[in-house]
Amino acid sequence: MGWVLCLLWIVLSLGVARADEPSRAANPEDDFVMVESMIPMRDGVKLHTVVVSPKVIAKPMPMLLMRTPYGASGNVSERQVRLSSALGSRYAELDGYIFVFQDVRGRNGSEGTYELFRPLRGPFNATQTDQTTDAWDSIDWLIRNVPNSNGKVGMFGTSYDGWLVLAALLEPHPALQVAVPMNPMVDLWKGDDAFHNGAFRLGYQLDYLYLMDSKPGSLPILPRDHFDLYNWWLKQGSARDLQARYLPKSAMFARMLDRPAYDEFWQDAAIDRRLARSNARLVPTLHVHSWFDQEDPYGAPAAYAAMEERDRHNDSNFFTAGPWSHGENWSRGARIGQLDWDQATGPRWRAEVLAPFLARHLKDGPPHGLANAVVFNTGSSRWDRLDAWPLAPGAKSRSLYMSDDGRVSWDPGAAGRDTYISDPRRPVPYQPRPIKSYYGDDTWRSEWSAWLLADQRFVDGRPDVLSFVSEPLAEPLTVRGNVTARLFAETTGTDADWVVKLIDVFPDQDPFNAQMSGYQLMISGEIFRGRYRESFSKPQAIAANRVLEYLIRQPQVNHTFRRGHRVMVQIQSSWFPLYDRNPQVFL
Repeated sequence: MGWVLCLLWIVLSLGVARADEPSRAANPEDDFVMVESMIPMRDGVKLHTVVVSPKVIAKPMPMLLMRTPYGASGNVSERQVRLSSALGSRYAELDGYIFVFQDVRGRNGSEGTYELFRPLRGPFNATQTDQTTDAWDSIDWLIRNVPNSNGKVGMFGTSYDGWLVLAALLEPHPALQVAVPMNPMVDLWKGDDAFHNGAFRLGYQLDYLYLMDSKPGSLPILPRDHFDLYNWWLKQGSARDLQARYLPKSAMFARMLDRPAYDEFWQDAAIDRRLARSNARLVPTLHVHSWFDQEDPYGAPAAYAAMEERDRHNDSNFFTAGPWSHGENWSRGARIGQLDWDQATGPRWRAEVLAPFLARHLKDGPPHGLANAVVFNTGSSRWDRLDAWPLAPGAKSRSLYMSDDGRVSWDPGAAGRDTYISDPRRPVPYQPRPIKSYYGDDTWRSEWSAWLLADQRFVDGRPDVLSFVSEPLAEPLTVRGNVTARLFAETTGTDADWVVKLIDVFPDQDPFNAQMSGYQLMISGEIFRGRYRESFSKPQAIAANRVLEYLIRQPQVNHTFRRGHRVMVQIQSSWFPLYDRNPQVFL
């Protein structure tokens, strides 16, 4: 590794099988019944499935199905006698459903071979089964065997579980009437869990894959002898060294290391590409996104866009986003990090958006009345209901320019240049230190969940971070949809990472909320590995000492900069230890 001088110019039928007996001892006070079954797939593998339903059912009910690798049984508390308590507060707004939770093949109570990210049928899966067929077979069994069902099924799930929902949409069972993928992983290379524009999320993936792959059926935490992982990571060797030490049997980790470019594997695995070219029936779908999703910020918008082209009547494909971290739509959602939304966004969204959407398609309820997009504005703390997402037809974009005196303006003539030295031995941290594990106790989890909202003053002023800021705004400024950074950069190395952040700078003095005075809130931020400038699938060395253009597509936003706030853009070349360090030499 070596430091380089960076010079920038900124402008898926089975026969009937009998359900098993109830899984818990009967209690006279119970108002629900929980049954565990092993559902056979077309290849004979049986999947562990938990069905939870009210003890007394006045009329047939629809089913809500979640498929997961994280433990189906964990979704229900057997210590409770009331269904509402057994399921927890997250489903309080969803009344009148039979809930079904299923372990994917090879995981927890299910038979078969477990593979973390098992490819869908195609060039990398020559069998006749995948997550699409498993979903189809499961739904077919459920509607034939679960009593008191009205024959309609909805699927929902978050993250990996959200990807499983999308997989079911490729060949939807006739009984599948509605789908709600939440924060789904969609393209693991372009912008979800594993890579972002070619930059490897080594820090996060080591912890996650150790959690999922080191002890099948358990969720262990990677032990370390450092409190601050920034220091621990500085002492580690190559990714191959980490593989041999911690994950020698992880097929997924090996795949990531063997396939660093956007090759045919990652392209085949990108489910938005499959959804876009699918000729299957379009199932009414509500794509759920979180503006501060620290794990899968690419997924929901990409899946929505892929399916929107097929929604010819504009009545089946919907987008919604809230001021949440990954999966936080199931929480109260009243605040995150230092941000208070002045409302419990989670229960409100579940009552006003999720519940009517499900009821319309599963209970023959009244029209849900949702706009095409129901999105929270993270600057004005309000819900926007829009006819199109991200922008209405004919809407135009505007460009901000960075000047060589550190200013941001609308004036194209203000475009300037600045320099910094990037040293891989002293990388820029992605959040304030000490940096702890991505999975651990509640404090650590909360830090991981909220790092995108960290006050960026912790790096503002570093010599290897450039900050450009506007004058205080005379009028509110709303930024909506796609944000793209067009970067003209010259480097003395043959590779480089570029990190661009769009930031809302709060007024220097807030008499009503002092802790937010001068706060630098990142609205959107993304990384790009320079070697993929010309092609994602064929990396090339950067021509040293030559000005080159980079287009860096940022996560989508819906944010209003309030009057008196300022617009800031930060640029740097490392985001450590979330992303591996680029040696800044093409190897």
